[in-house]
Amino acid sequence: MIDPDTFVRLGLALAIGLLLGLERGWHGRERSEGARIAGFRTFALTGLLGGVCGWLAGLTTPVILALAFFALAGLLAVSYWVRLQEDDDLGLTTEIALLLTFTLGAASVLGELAPTAAVAVVAALLLSMKSTLHRWIKQIARFELDALFRLALISVVILPLLPDQGYGPGAVLNPYQLWWAVVIVAGLSFIGYVSIRIAGARVGIVATGLFGGLASSTSTTLALARFVRAHQSIAPLAATGIIVAGSVTFLRILILVAIFEPALVPPLALPMGVMAATGLAGAALMHRFGDGEQDTQGDIDGVANPLELKTALVFGMILAVVLLAVHYLREWLGTGGVNVAAALSGVTDVDALTISVSRLVSDDLDLVSGSVAIFIAATVNTAVKAGISLVAGNTRLGLRIIAVYAAVILAGGASLWLGL
Repeated sequence: MIDPDTFVRLGLALAIGLLLGLERGWHGRERSEGARIAGFRTFALTGLLGGVCGWLAGLTTPVILALAFFALAGLLAVSYWVRLQEDDDLGLTTEIALLLTFTLGAASVLGELAPTAAVAVVAALLLSMKSTLHRWIKQIARFELDALFRLALISVVILPLLPDQGYGPGAVLNPYQLWWAVVIVAGLSFIGYVSIRIAGARVGIVATGLFGGLASSTSTTLALARFVRAHQSIAPLAATGIIVAGSVTFLRILILVAIFEPALVPPLALPMGVMAATGLAGAALMHRFGDGEQDTQGDIDGVANPLELKTALVFGMILAVVLLAVHYLREWLGTGGVNVAAALSGVTDVDALTISVSRLVSDDLDLVSGSVAIFIAATVNTAVKAGISLVAGNTRLGLRIIAVYAAVILAGGASLWLGL
């Protein structure tokens, strides 16, 4: 008697073929019947073929599955060669999709159902995003692509070779952990940076602030403040973008502590969450009742590519300096020295202090002291961004930022006190 599970698995193989065939059929819907290499029915049959071959391979020998795959690959190769004689500018997307459909059909019978179905959905999504992906690629400059490849090479090849042990005073300088922190922060920043590069000011300053908070809220604040200098009338809208960027920073802090010291998440979740919520509420009110222009046509520059080696190495050096400063100040002044280091670090960078304190908590610093230090750094950094808005922008912009950020700091301080 055939196991009912087999029918479920063969059904999934057919469903995968139908899913990918639906996308390919829609993509070539305007072509004549004979001009399409494969459509809805072909993909459905290919998925079912993979499932049947996987089933037979399980009953007999895996050779059946291998022979069927190579036979399909050979058939597609001949078909491609014939079409290449008529058109020398052909892609291989449909052929690769057919091979993937066959493979996923076999995996439906021989492997786990959930991962197989997930891969099929992702594949269909990638096929449907052709124009979007091509547009994104056009937005990326060559030097940015080169920077991504260089950092990926250094991270993948060099990172495993770095010694995972401490050096220097208190053994606080661990080459492996230092570079790992650089990779994490640069990767997180690059998500925001690419979003800004792809979207630009065309989607609005508020969206730029959202992505800029991931890239660098300080750089975004400076860039938007300078933009206000040239476009005075957009000060209310720019203030909204700056506050959004600053609010995202608090969520970014939670992401970093979750990566480097998850024990810090509970005591920091309330103050950082309240500060982010207060800032976003202030930004929403400012956006709702602001009197500035709602559309901008200029480009907002000023956020450096975080995957440039220079940018990454500078952050690495800042992190090393902060680690040493925290070590010495704590040695001289006790726990209060960590707070002093937090205040000093917050003037320029909150990420380095967050990572440094997370490492101390992993060793011997208590959670309360660690949470207070990170809150101090975030508060000082927020005040600095308010000052940047006033100095680099204008009074109209700066006063709006100061009012909201004052509420953010007070709300965060009260929630930290209640939580501790």
